[in-house]
Amino acid sequence: MWKEFKEFAMRGNVIDLAVGVVIGGAFGKIVTSMVNDIIMPLIGLVSGNINFTNLFITLGDGNFKTLEEAQKAGAATLNYGLFLNNILDFLIIAFSIFIVIKQINKLNKKKEEPALVTEKTCKYCFSTIHIDATKCPYCTSDQD
Repeated sequence: MWKEFKEFAMRGNVIDLAVGVVIGGAFGKIVTSMVNDIIMPLIGLVSGNINFTNLFITLGDGNFKTLEEAQKAGAATLNYGLFLNNILDFLIIAFSIFIVIKQINKLNKKKEEPALVTEKTCKYCFSTIHIDATKCPYCTSDQD
């Protein structure tokens, strides 16, 4: 059983997947930081200094200015601002991966070689014949 597990774990696909997960986690942190630290403040500035993190609805009694205050007070909140941040994170990550995959596919695209012509059409009976044929095997006409 140990031998089978070792063979499974050392397959190329498993190792590639592990590397992809680690790099994906690091990439996710970078994108989250970009969204939270660069994009959302710019959107907030354009939209009148709205801090999306503090967009929430209190589901009980109380009036709180920030989400942190509401959480410290133990109030139940509907955090739609954090949800918007996560949607933006997802869209940026998905778009970034799309661009990366598109570039990788462009680099890996092999130039297609033109197919060799091995057949031609008889000009009298329109049958398909070998390119080197001097007589059509169907209508027996001479081919030039």
